Amino acid sequence: MEQINIILADDHVLVRDGIKSLLEDDKSINVIDEASNGVEALKIIATNKPDLLVVDIRMPEMNGIEVVKQLKKSTPEVKTLVLSMHDSEEYVVQSIQAGADGYLLKGSSKEEFIKALHTVADGGKYFTGDVSSIIINNFVNGTPKENQHNTPPPSNDFNLTKREKQILQYVLKGLSNKEIAEELKISKRTAEVHRFNLMKKLDVKNQMELANKANQYNLL
Repeated sequence: MEQINIILADDHVLVRDGIKSLLEDDKSINVIDEASNGVEALKIIATNKPDLLVVDIRMPEMNGIEVVKQLKKSTPEVKTLVLSMHDSEEYVVQSIQAGADGYLLKGSSKEEFIKALHTVADGGKYFTGDVSSIIINNFVNGTPKENQHNTPPPSNDFNLTKREKQILQYVLKGLSNKEIAEELKISKRTAEVHRFNLMKKLDVKNQMELANKANQYNLL
């Protein structure tokens, strides 16, 4: 089997180390270099010419979506897999429009991650099931919807994504991460990530504070 040479681009060292540790037993995949921001990623790719770039969205200097867009113009033979904790419609649609070959959530299993790498490296497309409905809603008719996210949200909206608002509803009903995962047909780890992001955005420490702030700002 021909080896897949990949570059990791993520501004968190722990994430990059975690991915490398995840892949160390798979001899068909070789991490040849890594970058901590988008500009660095493009420079490394120009020098090393990998088969595939695994890229986060939120990075300093240049975000992952811009990196994908630049690569499709300068080095289209390099495949791109977006690996993000965000399943918001905005990020998914923008990634696809930029030319990403795949979109996977950081809460995905090792098996799905490796499957995504092989699928994209072989010239296919891979989009995790958690974002499939977004793809269908936006691209099923052949033309993506006009992006409605260019204007900033109201200050009391806390920039919550559609998924985070769904999570908020279930959290306020008292559902556990496992139960939320079952309701939304996502992994437990993905539900945990969404709950963490939700608490962080609203700057709350427990469910009571979360409920109070949700009521105060009419978030549901």
